[in-house]
Amino acid sequence: MALIQTSLADDVGTVAFDRDTKRNALSAELIAETISALDGFKQKRARVVVLRSASAGKVWSAGHDVAELPVADVDPLPYNDPLEQLLRAVKGFPAPVIAMVHGSVWGGACDLVIACDLVYGDETAAFAITPAKLGLPYNVGGFVNFMSRLPLNVVKEMFFSADLIDAERAERVGIVNQIVPADQLQDTVYTMARTIASRSSAAVAAAKESLRVLSQAVSIDPATFEYLHGLRRDVYFGPDYHEGTQAFLEKRAPKF
Repeated sequence: MALIQTSLADDVGTVAFDRDTKRNALSAELIAETISALDGFKQKRARVVVLRSASAGKVWSAGHDVAELPVADVDPLPYNDPLEQLLRAVKGFPAPVIAMVHGSVWGGACDLVIACDLVYGDETAAFAITPAKLGLPYNVGGFVNFMSRLPLNVVKEMFFSADLIDAERAERVGIVNQIVPADQLQDTVYTMARTIASRSSAAVAAAKESLRVLSQAVSIDPATFEYLHGLRRDVYFGPDYHEGTQAFLEKRAPKF
């Protein structure tokens, strides 16, 4: 059974997560279907893609499927991790990707939303990046993704606390472009999508790629990168990551 729904109309592609029984957790299979859909839209020259949930549930996505994370002693977010592949596919897609958010967004799904070019939500939208709840050492690329969009103090608060940021504050700090009433969300998103689709696709694609490259232009020497990776390695080889993932799977509070 497919884990996403797709459609293409008026040069606007839609990918709708349809794994409601698992709160749209980003499993390897769901991610593979999403990347395949993006590839298909690229071939059909879609001018905009909307990323959304197929249902109006309380959770837009629960994030990275924790059951698929390594238990310990292995980098949980290597370059070839499915989530990392999806983030690169969204950022590298040659047309804007718009996140349409109803409900809460957790962990890796929050990173995915931040990777989208535009984000619209309703009053139910809320956002949390949760590696601190799992003892999971986030990767450098993920930090850069957040830092390119949000004020540094907000990024620190999100990663240190793992608490949800509600819709009103999410709009104020820049996680979303606009918060609208739930009954207006779809019209708002697709009106913007059609507006972008009516513009020069070549100019928009060049702008997106230029902004992507410039926003990720972080100067770092190899020794510093190795130092940062060493900090991460100490965590995923340490007790906190093991305890955090086990506690999540056992549905209990971790004891860090």
